[in-house]
Amino acid sequence: MPTVSSSTSDSYMNNRFVSFPFRAAGLICGLIGWLSGAALPAQTPAGTATNIDTVIPLSTLELGQMLQEFASPQANRSVQGRFMQISGQRYTNGVGTHARSVLWVDLHGTARRFNALVGIDDEVVSPIVQRELRHAYDTGLDEYRLVNGRVVFQIYGDGRLLWKSRQLQTAMPAEPVDVDLTGVQTMVLVVSSMGDAVNYDDADWADARFTVRGAAPKTIPPPREEPYLLTPKPAATPRINGAAVFGVRPGAPFLFTIAATGEGPLRYSAPSLPRGLHLDAATGRITGKLDRRGEWRVPVEVRNARGVARRDLRIVCGDTLALTPPMGWNTWNVFGREPTEARVRAAADAMVASGLIGHGWTYVNIDDCWQHQHSSKNPQVQGPGRDSAGRILPNQRFPDMKAICDYLHARGLKAGIYSSPGMYTCAGYTGSFQHEALDARQYADWGFDYLKYDWCYNTHTAPDVSLQSQRAAWQTMAQALLATHRDIVFSLSETLDVWPWARDAGANCWRTTGDITDTWSSMDDIGFSQNGREIVAGPGHWNDCDMFVVGKLGGGRLHSTRLSPDELYTHISLWCLLASPLLIGCDMTQMDDFTLNLLTNDEVLEVNQDPLGRQAHRVSKDENVEVWAKTMADGSQAVGLFNRGEFAAPVTVRWKELDLPADQPVVVRDLWPQRDLGAVAEAFTATVPRHGVRLIRIKPTRRP
Repeated sequence: MPTVSSSTSDSYMNNRFVSFPFRAAGLICGLIGWLSGAALPAQTPAGTATNIDTVIPLSTLELGQMLQEFASPQANRSVQGRFMQISGQRYTNGVGTHARSVLWVDLHGTARRFNALVGIDDEVVSPIVQRELRHAYDTGLDEYRLVNGRVVFQIYGDGRLLWKSRQLQTAMPAEPVDVDLTGVQTMVLVVSSMGDAVNYDDADWADARFTVRGAAPKTIPPPREEPYLLTPKPAATPRINGAAVFGVRPGAPFLFTIAATGEGPLRYSAPSLPRGLHLDAATGRITGKLDRRGEWRVPVEVRNARGVARRDLRIVCGDTLALTPPMGWNTWNVFGREPTEARVRAAADAMVASGLIGHGWTYVNIDDCWQHQHSSKNPQVQGPGRDSAGRILPNQRFPDMKAICDYLHARGLKAGIYSSPGMYTCAGYTGSFQHEALDARQYADWGFDYLKYDWCYNTHTAPDVSLQSQRAAWQTMAQALLATHRDIVFSLSETLDVWPWARDAGANCWRTTGDITDTWSSMDDIGFSQNGREIVAGPGHWNDCDMFVVGKLGGGRLHSTRLSPDELYTHISLWCLLASPLLIGCDMTQMDDFTLNLLTNDEVLEVNQDPLGRQAHRVSKDENVEVWAKTMADGSQAVGLFNRGEFAAPVTVRWKELDLPADQPVVVRDLWPQRDLGAVAEAFTATVPRHGVRLIRIKPTRRP
């Protein structure tokens, strides 16, 4: 859920976009831009034909079609609403945007040229810093290379790259654009971020204009494909899915549900379970308690009338939980500030009835707003946050927290809850500040198995917002959870860069980005910015890319995800390669066939749940295409071939890039359709659609 300052977009807007002087400057700039536009050659309304050359400013088109994650495109001003200025040069006409942005334009085949001056707007740093950066750039100082704000502008025509800028950074002079559009029907303007983050990527298409003879250009939405199903239906014969390894602490309550599919009824057996554990043969639930440390490899069987499936389950009793990334569901993206006990129970019922539980989906997590809110006028949530003993109280929407946990556990599921180290949570409800031990004890007594801990309202309580102060807050709750002697997975949701040390602070997983939204720009920026963080990921400690944005979302006002089918395949594939926790955020009671198909591909989910616990890294990158690879426990590699561009493109992975002999064929398995592609030598190439993926698993053949 959004934190006070954890969302990149929220903090960006709060800190940079809302001041009155900016708005006033924007109005003045708009007036000057209008006057400037009036001085240009005659302009032609969209759809009007003419036999003479006419100049059409880009700023006069409908910019609402431009896709960008942060703020909104601005006509004749920067994205912050200021005068457009690049390297000290002011411009009165053009479009201010923010990387990553995409604009599709229907040219009707009547445009002749496109001209502009492009660069990063000076507004991203102060005038003094601007002068220092220009000096550093002019003199070639190495310090300049460390400057934030790096973008590339691209122009496509009918699927072909017509023009591309060099990598442009803050304080660089504007680069001129002059593109021949003769005969081009559809043009796409793209601004891509070239850094690991999109901060300071305020980009200007200054003095941008079309020269047209005929109908004026018109902005259009990008193409959107219809949903298509790739995952085959589960076979009637049994199959064991989900995690093949499970971690528990000595003396803690044990609950593990063997995930399996196949024609019912299924019967489960595990005759060599360690002492203290019991298996329910009808449900596949293993319960009990282990009193001593150790590791057991337990053969598990699942039978039905069609056959039998066998697999080993490795049980590790020690200090580490979450030996594979948690998989489950969270209330925030669909119910927002209005979670209720009934909605949580309905989600749990849907997880079981839909069969998701048979694919390894386990957690049902209550996000913010289950507590009391001191300032609310809503009788359902107002009231004292704690009782006379300091114990936290749920609001009237959750009259019996223990009953909810018991309900979930009885179905083989686990329960998650939410809090903050501040006095209040991100939505202004009661937080855990100075009550960490009491709250942890209460969560354990209720029966919760997972805590999402969100960095909010700490500016009012912490000495400062430094990493050291934040680390102390995390450690306090981690120690409190450990003292309960109940296994509670500890998940951090934060604003600062904690991934290098979050494991040492006691966390099992931690957010590495701002809050995700159901847009390509958001998902693309979050997923593809994870390279390099694989060094800290592994069993019991995971980089968290935030929740899935699939299905029906909306925080109370439902809408279908804005991601296209190809983008959703990319979303699931990339999160699985990155070994991120997988948390569904949609209305579980309204899942359509396509959403369910996305979430039940066991070969894809196996990439995420692989017991080796490796996170994928980027193998290669060329223009808009990338290859990511993840080593698996059996020696195979899962490989994602991604196309981040606006048009279908070939993507190639070469065996030598994966440290495999180029002359040794490897067996290739296409994971979404679950189809073998045979033995392939040297390299594999696939044509990948716009914003799409091809997810394969490769295994070297044995030499004779």
